[in-house]
Amino acid sequence: MTTTLVPRVLVRGPGLRPPGLARGPHLWVVRAPEPGVPLDESVLDAVERRRAAALRRPAERALYVAAHSALRRVLSAYTGVAAPALRMVRQPCPRCGEPHGRPAVAGPAGTGVHFSLSHSDGLALLALAPAPVGADLQRVPEARVVREASRSLHPSERSQLDSLPAEARPAAFARCWSRKEAFLKARGDGLSLRALREVYVGSGARPSGPAGWSFADVEVPAGWAGACVVRSAARLSPPATPPVRQQVPCASRGSRVRR
Repeated sequence: MTTTLVPRVLVRGPGLRPPGLARGPHLWVVRAPEPGVPLDESVLDAVERRRAAALRRPAERALYVAAHSALRRVLSAYTGVAAPALRMVRQPCPRCGEPHGRPAVAGPAGTGVHFSLSHSDGLALLALAPAPVGADLQRVPEARVVREASRSLHPSERSQLDSLPAEARPAAFARCWSRKEAFLKARGDGLSLRALREVYVGSGARPSGPAGWSFADVEVPAGWAGACVVRSAARLSPPATPPVRQQVPCASRGSRVRR
């Protein structure tokens, strides 16, 4: 049976009261503030502020600040550590042992709280789970991008895309790519051409993937595709309550690894 996870909506303000993570991943969608709205960097650390300042496009900078501020505020609510005091680290890569694996909260506060963050074209997706988790969000691309990027997929996934009508391929490609990136982020060894071609997740309505991991598509706004992957010890299931509006503001070296 296909599982679809419905994210909670993240908006600014105080008062988050998180339930436990035992029933599976909790998800939030984060939107960038409207143009002209001052950016709130008060909970970011020095590294995050430098990264935000280095982004040349105002829209990218606004989304980065919003997404990483939201991540810190949510993690604060689940760990009990003040948002600005949270220290983020990288776990060892499962392939080479170097510190560019999954992101984590340093120290005892991070025990049992795993997270993943993805942003794409004005929208971000945040996932928390009791086991290693990966979340990914992809804007549905143009047909030209699909033709070029699909060469990096598993041969069976390419065949699936080729069998579809031309107008259906962009959405199927985004679905496939988000599942694949979510899995590679959950596994912790990053995004590489070899991994993209070797790992099969499918582009159809039913996600699938390597044994030991649970895959699900995420219900996100039209024009995007989202996916969440969790190590199978944490079952993928919809939130315990209907979606609510929460009040809270490797690969080899050089491969792209995103938080």
